[in-house]
Amino acid sequence: MSSPQDDLRARLATLTLADEHRLRRRLDGLRTVRDAAARERQRERIVDEVAAAEERIARRRAAVPVITYPEDLPVSARRDDIAAALRDAQVVVVAGETGSGKTTQLPKIALELGRGVRGRIGHTQPRRIAARSVAERIAEELDTPLGEAVGYKMRFNDQVSDSTLVKLMTDGVLLAEIQRDRLLRQYDMIILDEAHERSLNIDFLLGYLAQILPRRPDLKLVITSATIDVERVAAHFRGAPIIEVSGRTYPVEVRYRPVVDPDAKADDEGYDPDRDQVSAILDAVDELTAEGPGDILVFLAGEREIRDTQDALTERGLPNTEIVPLYSRLSAADQHKVFAPHTGRRIVLSTNVAETSLTVPGIRYVIDPGTARISRYSLRTKVQRLPIEPVSQASARQRSGRCGRLGPGIAIRLYTEDDFEARPEFTDPEILRTNLASVLLQMAALDLGAVEEFPFVDPPDRRAVADGVALLEELGALDEQGKLTPTGRSLAALPLDPRIARMVVEADRRGVLEEVLVIAAGLTIQDPRERPTEHQQAADDLHRRFADENSDFLALLNLWRYLGEQADALSGNQFRRTVKREFLHYLRIREWQDLHGQLRGTARRLGMNLGEPATEPDERGITAALLAGLLSHVGMQAEPVKQRDGKPGRPGREYLGTRNTRFVLAPGTPLAKKPPRWVVAAELVETSRLFARTVARIDPETVEKLADHLVKRQYSEPRWDAKRGSVVATERVTLYGLPIVVGRRVQYGSIDPEISRELFIRHALVQGEWTTHHRFWADNQRAIEQVAQLEERARRRDIAVDDETLFELYDARLPTDVVSTRHFDRWWKRARHETPDLLTFTPAMLTDAAAAGQVDPDDYPDEVELSQGLSLPLSYAFAPGAPQDGVTVDVPLGVLDSVAQRTSGESLAFTVPGLREELVTALLRTLPKQTRRALVPIPDRVRQVLPHIDPGEPLLPALERELRRAAGVVVPPDAWQPGQVPDHLRATFRVLDDQQRPLATGKDLAALKAQVAPQARATLAAAAASVERSRMTTWDVGTLPRTVEVRRGDHLVTAYPALVDEGGTVGVRVVPTEVEATRLTWRGARRLLVLVAGSPTKQVVKTLGPRTRLALQFNPDGEIPALVDDCVDAVATELIAAAGGPPRDQAAFEALVATAKRELHPLTVDAVQKVEAVLTQAREVAVAIGAAPGRRVPEAAIADLRRQMTGLLHRGFVAAAGRRRLPDLVRYLRAMAHRLEKLPANAVRDELWTAQVAAVTAEYEQLRAQVPSTGAPDDPVARVRWMIEELRVGLFAQGIGTPRPISEQRVYKAIDALI
Repeated sequence: MSSPQDDLRARLATLTLADEHRLRRRLDGLRTVRDAAARERQRERIVDEVAAAEERIARRRAAVPVITYPEDLPVSARRDDIAAALRDAQVVVVAGETGSGKTTQLPKIALELGRGVRGRIGHTQPRRIAARSVAERIAEELDTPLGEAVGYKMRFNDQVSDSTLVKLMTDGVLLAEIQRDRLLRQYDMIILDEAHERSLNIDFLLGYLAQILPRRPDLKLVITSATIDVERVAAHFRGAPIIEVSGRTYPVEVRYRPVVDPDAKADDEGYDPDRDQVSAILDAVDELTAEGPGDILVFLAGEREIRDTQDALTERGLPNTEIVPLYSRLSAADQHKVFAPHTGRRIVLSTNVAETSLTVPGIRYVIDPGTARISRYSLRTKVQRLPIEPVSQASARQRSGRCGRLGPGIAIRLYTEDDFEARPEFTDPEILRTNLASVLLQMAALDLGAVEEFPFVDPPDRRAVADGVALLEELGALDEQGKLTPTGRSLAALPLDPRIARMVVEADRRGVLEEVLVIAAGLTIQDPRERPTEHQQAADDLHRRFADENSDFLALLNLWRYLGEQADALSGNQFRRTVKREFLHYLRIREWQDLHGQLRGTARRLGMNLGEPATEPDERGITAALLAGLLSHVGMQAEPVKQRDGKPGRPGREYLGTRNTRFVLAPGTPLAKKPPRWVVAAELVETSRLFARTVARIDPETVEKLADHLVKRQYSEPRWDAKRGSVVATERVTLYGLPIVVGRRVQYGSIDPEISRELFIRHALVQGEWTTHHRFWADNQRAIEQVAQLEERARRRDIAVDDETLFELYDARLPTDVVSTRHFDRWWKRARHETPDLLTFTPAMLTDAAAAGQVDPDDYPDEVELSQGLSLPLSYAFAPGAPQDGVTVDVPLGVLDSVAQRTSGESLAFTVPGLREELVTALLRTLPKQTRRALVPIPDRVRQVLPHIDPGEPLLPALERELRRAAGVVVPPDAWQPGQVPDHLRATFRVLDDQQRPLATGKDLAALKAQVAPQARATLAAAAASVERSRMTTWDVGTLPRTVEVRRGDHLVTAYPALVDEGGTVGVRVVPTEVEATRLTWRGARRLLVLVAGSPTKQVVKTLGPRTRLALQFNPDGEIPALVDDCVDAVATELIAAAGGPPRDQAAFEALVATAKRELHPLTVDAVQKVEAVLTQAREVAVAIGAAPGRRVPEAAIADLRRQMTGLLHRGFVAAAGRRRLPDLVRYLRAMAHRLEKLPANAVRDELWTAQVAAVTAEYEQLRAQVPSTGAPDDPVARVRWMIEELRVGLFAQGIGTPRPISEQRVYKAIDALI
């Protein structure tokens, strides 16, 4: 005898499946209730609920309508077979062509079998329009109101009630229901329609249902398809029965008309190898037009192909023919034109939307080029591509079948039959050619296990799975173990693409949720902005109001706000008319609004912070939120290509994207006019090239922050930064290969502490590249400096310990966590109190004991004593090849002349004892070979003689003495070659001013003197300020001393006062040398004499006759008065010389003035007369030189004559030559004329003599450089100059004669006597 509870349990089997499952669990739960009274109360409530459920199922049984079948449908004839299969098998596959009636009749067959009562009959469709229209059709055939026995459910519309038996829905709705009803207990049958499309949803549902059917033996599954590989699907469900239903179609004749016939030959009639697809379509239209009336459907790959074909057909001007395009982006009104009644013939140009999605009425003919844009996911670039590909055989049959609905039809395929036979039988399922992130996310949310183990009909490629997982990891939906993160759960709960869902989650965190929900909904639907073909410009102008210069996403937000304002201000009908007038799609706007509302509801359930949209949107926050879902869609503007001139070109439209992709901004975005440096795109689609659609300007810093879990950080060039006191490195941050940050300096201590510690010790502590005040550091530096100075002096690098040893000293004492100055200071602050001498090193610790023992510091003194009371400091440098290598002598500017005089400029005089052996060795090696041979072995000879040479005596004479004594070798003084001695053995002189600042450096004291002459004069003038005078016009200096003692810096030096010519006045200046004082005083005395005695120039010029004026007109001094002044200077110099030289006191000067007042005028007149003769002769020579080229006189001779003329006649030539020598100038000029007369006949001899004169002149120029002029008329250097002029006369014009014998030897002898 059964218990009441058993009876109750038996009644559950008659309830709906959902009620049975729910109430059975309630009954099972009674066992756990121990309180009898409570258990009885709960049982009574269950009894009430069972009764209510029985009433509910009774109403459902009563709601089953009377079922009839249209006899003209092919499926009606097979309904018994289908019913039998459904009774016997859990899964049935029904294969039938379009038009067989399977979609509308299968639910009725199921109802007749009793299905739909205990659970609903779920009937899925790929598209919403199909779900609604099929529901309406079935309700109409069952004569029941829509929403009762038959209902439908889609994203924004739910027409289902408790009494609904058949529920039409999109496959996406069924997928969403799985999350709440894992075993789909509300259904007792599911019909998957249009399974041949093999969309992602369909393949996922096939796999999921295959998993749950063993757990739901009461659930029936029917799979319907037009062209599906039914055997494969049946095998997937363990040999499910297949029932084939023929379609309601008429025969279709297929004709193959390839664009270019591969079998045609060049000589065939009509052969055209350049024929294109448009031409082939036009020919096919002509062929079909001749067949009779009926509309033509042309399948094309895309909008551009449709426009090209439409233009070509329009140009044809076909009579009584309407051309209608059809593609998904057309406005609703333009799409509806296809279904509107019409007269005449209609040619429909359509994408593959007309293959299965829409049935175009009235089609009798089809033209199929055999291609379509098929969405494919690129495993390389990780973007969705839309390449144009040949369609499969199944798609080709679908297309040709479109013209067999009304009667026999004709289909022309623009390819060969062999091409058709070679094509794949079916189009690849979507799961094999799309990103799997959405499927993988749902599988993870449903905890369905590894994707590799999921029973897909066609398992996806492992790489595609990996890419899907990678995208979810990019979005932060999966952790490192592949488990769903909290972010991932939020993404799975949102009915959006994972990328867009990630934007919503990030928007909630950033406080911009309201704005991003609008944008997310706008990105999900089809763009509501329409661009009708005939009104594209007008549409663009109106839509431009919503554009944002920085973001296409914000344009959607602007449009949303505008639509909200219009909806509030206008009535429903007015709003509908307004949006249509402004080229906005009303139904898509409604869809946008509905989706936004659904998203807000979902966000509220997830606990997100909803509020009111901000008055001024946070653009940065919005862009960052959007960026979170599009991290692999960022791009950086490609570097402009350089122009021919090497300059960078203008930035282009191309961008470098992640994973080594390149894309351009799609036309139409405002950002394309002035492309930003960085952009993010809502989608990257490859057609003719990779285009970025819906883009926004971004900054790479935001990308780096959001992609922190994705970026790769590379560090290069770790180096010590003394300013920061730490080790830094150059960081390069890349996102999927795209450089986000290049060349950023970052702290390296936390990245690689070991390397950072080593670099800190080597650079900061060993090499001293830091700033610190620690006492140990100063002590160590002093010790290091002591050792370094000894190395510099001894010219060795093995005395001090090397850097590696010093590194080891610090390395052994520093903790491992000290990697920078900050870490060091913090540690040393404590450690110095415990071990204050831990880091202090003595000189002994820093030297190599063996090497240091070989060096005597006394051999390298700090100074050299030049004379009593004059010591010069020495410094040392061991820097081979550098100017300062060796010993450097610091010479104060004040004693420079004294040092030069006492050492004769000899740099060997300052060789220190430690270097003398090396120096003497080098000197001996410079001797001639014959002499050097008698001294070998030279090192032994050096050690023999060097101890007998006093360091204070001149080195070369001492060497000559000791070599003669020790080896009996006589070394001539001119045999030594000091210039060949290595530079470091010859002292370097550094001239210092009174503030010890270097003025000049070098090894040649004479050159240094010339270099610092201006500074020397200035300091000397400052020191002798009490002696110097200026602007004197009379002798008022008393007696002019020959020398004075002045103090220059710390030294007392001898200087020489001089009378100097200041132009219109005279001054007294103190100069460092006697020779310079003599030269200046001659000129100063001459100037003062003329000033006091008075110049006779004006008087002389007045007395000149015309002939004389003419002769003097052209002269080197310029004007005639200047020439006479030159004569006055010559006479004044002559008078000073006659008086015994420049006067030194006032009496001598006054006596000289008295003489000048008597003699100056007449002697000047005499000088002018002599100059007249010189200039007259010079003019004749000048004319002869000018004519010489015409006489073929050698150019070398002409050039030599011009040089000689310049040397004789120049500004101031009278004073330079002297009055008494002016007749000699005439003789020299006559000799030049004589030379010209002998040329060119005497050219060979002339060339030889010219060479002789040139050699003598070169020696004279060297003499001038070595021996300064005194400025006196009897200056010995000047005498050599006039000897050379006499030599010219003796060589080139012997007939003119010279006052005394002259030869080259005599000139050389005179030169040698002065050196």
